Amino acid sequence: MNSQISKYKRCLCLPSLFTIFIYLFSQPVLFSFLSLSSLAMASSNSNEVKFVPEEDNFLQRHVAFFDRNKDGIVYPSETFEGFRAIGCGYAMSTFASMFINMGLSSQTRPGKGFSLSFPIEVKNIHLAKHGSDSGVYDKDGRFVASKFEEIFTKHAHTHSDALTKEELKELLNANKEPNDRKGGILAYAEWKVLYDLCKDKNGLLQKETVRAVYDGSLFEKLEKQRASNKS
Repeated sequence: MNSQISKYKRCLCLPSLFTIFIYLFSQPVLFSFLSLSSLAMASSNSNEVKFVPEEDNFLQRHVAFFDRNKDGIVYPSETFEGFRAIGCGYAMSTFASMFINMGLSSQTRPGKGFSLSFPIEVKNIHLAKHGSDSGVYDKDGRFVASKFEEIFTKHAHTHSDALTKEELKELLNANKEPNDRKGGILAYAEWKVLYDLCKDKNGLLQKETVRAVYDGSLFEKLEKQRASNKS
């Protein structure tokens, strides 16, 4: 079990040269960015009502891991802290905190003005879904088991519980929607990163790895393992 979790940890936390570059050359911006985020988060801590994601909403549960103070809002400083909690380095955590929050914040805050603290509202995370995806999350962010199984019944030709690189390309082409260039690019980027970092020694992307990313359980396992290693 520990070896499997360690494999996941390596998958998620290997920083690329690009993220290292971002980290080294964005320190003044990052300091202001995270400081503003921390101030916003501190003001929200006065709210004693804790946000609880819907039990059957896997997308909310996935994102709620990064809501460190459980107020229903994920600030960049919390995204940073969440990535560090699962063992990721400063470069990867910095990259994630800046680009995830800047990319998703406005979509999860309909009708609200622009905020320099770039908060993500967990309850509205489904509004940030893009097209040309697998459909494993429905329009409300709930996990659709049949769609998850379809990934492997339709495209896992070589092994029933894993995808090869070519089978992954087939999956992406099958999911691509007409005139949805943005969704197609995002879907490609997500799956390519997952495959490149998490494929096993035989070049296979295992079903259990994909499932763990979808339901968010991977993050909690990594955090617990890291905490136990420190004690």
